[in-house]
Amino acid sequence: MYTCAFSLDISFKYGIINNCGHPHVHPIVEVFYFMQIKKFIGDKAFYKMVLALTIPIIIQNGITNFVNLLDNVMVGQLSPEEFAGTGIANQLMFVCNLAIFGGLSGSGIFTAQFFGKNDHEGIRHTMRFKLYTVLILLTVCGAVLIPFGKPLISAFLTDDGQTGDVALALHYGYNYLLIALVSLIPASLAQVYASTLRETGHTVPPMLASVAAVLANAVFNYILIFGKLGLPALGVNGAALGTVIARVIELAIVMIWAHANAIKLPYIKGVYRSFKIPAELSRRILVKCLPLLGNEFLWSSGMAILNQCYSTRGMAAVNAINMSTTVTNLFNIVFISLGTSLAILVGNQLGAGKIEEAKDTDRKIIAFSMVICTAVAALMVACSPLFTMMYNATDEIKALAASLIAVCACMMPFDSFAHNCYFTLRSGGQTFITFLFDSAFVWAVSIPAAFLLSRLTSLSLIPLFIICTVLNLLKCVIGALMLKSGKWARKLV
Repeated sequence: MYTCAFSLDISFKYGIINNCGHPHVHPIVEVFYFMQIKKFIGDKAFYKMVLALTIPIIIQNGITNFVNLLDNVMVGQLSPEEFAGTGIANQLMFVCNLAIFGGLSGSGIFTAQFFGKNDHEGIRHTMRFKLYTVLILLTVCGAVLIPFGKPLISAFLTDDGQTGDVALALHYGYNYLLIALVSLIPASLAQVYASTLRETGHTVPPMLASVAAVLANAVFNYILIFGKLGLPALGVNGAALGTVIARVIELAIVMIWAHANAIKLPYIKGVYRSFKIPAELSRRILVKCLPLLGNEFLWSSGMAILNQCYSTRGMAAVNAINMSTTVTNLFNIVFISLGTSLAILVGNQLGAGKIEEAKDTDRKIIAFSMVICTAVAALMVACSPLFTMMYNATDEIKALAASLIAVCACMMPFDSFAHNCYFTLRSGGQTFITFLFDSAFVWAVSIPAAFLLSRLTSLSLIPLFIICTVLNLLKCVIGALMLKSGKWARKLV
């Protein structure tokens, strides 16, 4: 943005006006402009390196989200109450999953930099820290959702007297939630292994484990939801049981692979020999971990509150949000996966003390992500009506969902930029800044706007959603200023 404006000023200052009245740019200015653009474009070797790391992550996330879409469509064949109840329960599970992700991310910063430094004992310590983190967070999630699950789900249900039975939706949602909570145990333990493997450059094994898990999830969901192979039809409870089975399979695969390949993974040897972690390292990880944990919890709970604001427009809005979110997540995997690759590559370079190289890598990945996401967004808009046709829903709900998908598509390049800004700041250990950039923005800007507009105006779902979504452009401006400062690029280990 600044480059283009500056280059335009230069061309008018040093150019000459031709006969048509247009500026003719001086050759020196053309060279300068080319050099500025080139800063954002890598060579063939660069993109080969990025894609080698990113494609397995995209495949993993893509298959996961595609099967999630299939699962969502399967549940969508049931009653509106079952679809709404499971959708709300999954929002609560999303908060738990993001909190666990945030808790592991703080350790992951150090894992990536220890790997860049070739310090295997340091990686063992960070992996142990992840295990402690998971144990604490699983306990907290169970202590909150088991006794308070019903009132939390009911907060998302508004009886408009048209779409369905609110009490029945609450019943289905809570039963689904209790079973789905069990899946958090194997899922979080699998993430301890998978995140460590990815942070040390082994992205394929977690991908294969995830692929096996989501395929198993699809098969068991189909069998258990609809009662195939002589088994009873369990409906939404079958969907939750299918998830539990799939997560156990994922954990088994990733654990077995890691311990069977100790030669490739020297840090895995003796990881359980001791559960001690140096006090100073624990303190340093906590300093980085707590803001990330708080950020992911507050951001995900903020998203849940935003959806609660949208749900005041009735159960049709709940089901439309559920449909559109599942479809949007399928397309968002591109910039999410590139963000993960950015964090790993930039983190490794910072750990090795290659500060300027890390800045260059970061700049080029962000530019690449925005270009790719512009093309993906166009595809997303074109396909949105096709995805909604797969659901057993009213024309009103399908039209709402298609419009929501189109709005998200228009914002995708900007969401890509903001997402990569977040991972850039995090890779350099700027966890408190990421907290302010991400969740503080949601709670200070997005939630007040959604709350006031949903309570004090009669805006329908679509304009309400557009206003709250477009506010994210402010994050892009803030992120650009933070990246421009360069203060995020620091070596931590």
